[in-house]
Parts: sequence; C-alpha cells; structure tokens
Amino acid sequence: MDKPAKEMLVERASSALADVDTAGWTLRFDLLSDPNRLEILLCLHRAPGICVGDLAAALGRSENAVSQALRVLRQQGWVTSTRVGREVSYRLEDEIVHELLHRIGARHG
Repeated sequence: MDKPAKEMLVERASSALADVDTAGWTLRFDLLSDPNRLEILLCLHRAPGICVGDLAAALGRSENAVSQALRVLRQQGWVTSTRVGREVSYRLEDEIVHELLHRIGARHG
C-alpha cells in the first residue's frame, strides 16, 4: 500500500474515535457486564413497577443486595423509582439500555 493510502487509513481510523462516546459506552458495558445488574434490568424490563421485595424474590437474592444494585443503576439514570406509601417501585428508564436488552433477546411480558 502506498504512503498516501496508509495515511488516509490512519486518518479514517482516528476519526472514528471522535464519533463515539467511548467513555460512556465503556461505563454502559461495565454496568451490563455484572450478571446481577443485568438480571435486575431484565426483570425490570419484563415487570416495570416492581418493588424491591418482589424483585428480590424473583431473583432469589436478598433485598439488601438488590437495593445496592438498584442504587448504582439509579445513579446512572437507567432506573427510576416511585414511592407509594411505604413501597418503592422501580422501572427501566434508559432507552439505549432498553434497546440493548431487546438486542440480547429480552421481550416484554
């Protein structure tokens, strides 16, 4: 390959980095790589508005463990919570995560 063609390829490859928020996507994939968080997201996708106790029962985990994972997901804006009396319900809010879940085979109930 001649030098101008190589330089053009280098420039093209380099410009790809400006098109994508690599830090943001790295964080997304990092959060999705945890099986516990991914399973919580799958449950919220299928059963929006579920409370922590019911989510913990569905997952076979402690409420404390589920609450900690939900806190991380809420901090990223992926999940929102609504309080009704003493009960707090959760739902998936991030559209990109919603689409990613569909891409891996998640379906609505």
